Amino acid sequence: MPAPLLWLGAAALGIYASNKANTANMRRKGIVSIMPEDDSFGVIPKNGTVVCCGIYEILDHTGVWVDGNIYELNGSGLVRCVSPERFLSNRSGDAIYAACSDVDVIGDELCALRAKEHLYALYDYHLIRQNCHRFVAEMILGANRDVTSFSELNEFLHQQYSTTIAWRPVVQN
Repeated sequence: MPAPLLWLGAAALGIYASNKANTANMRRKGIVSIMPEDDSFGVIPKNGTVVCCGIYEILDHTGVWVDGNIYELNGSGLVRCVSPERFLSNRSGDAIYAACSDVDVIGDELCALRAKEHLYALYDYHLIRQNCHRFVAEMILGANRDVTSFSELNEFLHQQYSTTIAWRPVVQN
């Protein structure tokens, strides 16, 4: 039984190291200026804002802000609308971060509308191939996009909105 735990620990360490390298690379390329937990300047999300939270400092979970709630692709494959508190529940993060262009929140009403239209849709969820990041990219673009990681989502946001992405903590009004 100890061997699988060692493998799991080694995999988590590998993912963590890879994430740190990806973050440094994205900063160097001007894709991202501020990552989640790097800043304390709070923002109020707009409809269609991409939001994220951390999962045990290894992974990131993303969704779309709509009318004070978050539309997310759950691990079961169900698209659901949850409160900000529920979005953070059972995850290690204690804050939600919004995608911004410097201090301006990026909001996309069409993205919000698409998320609403997908409520209760069922996807064939897969941690790598069909996950929350791919769902968010699909809501923004209106078509399926091969985005499988938080790094790839940042690159997609950078290209889509022609700006360097800054992840700022959400302040609820």
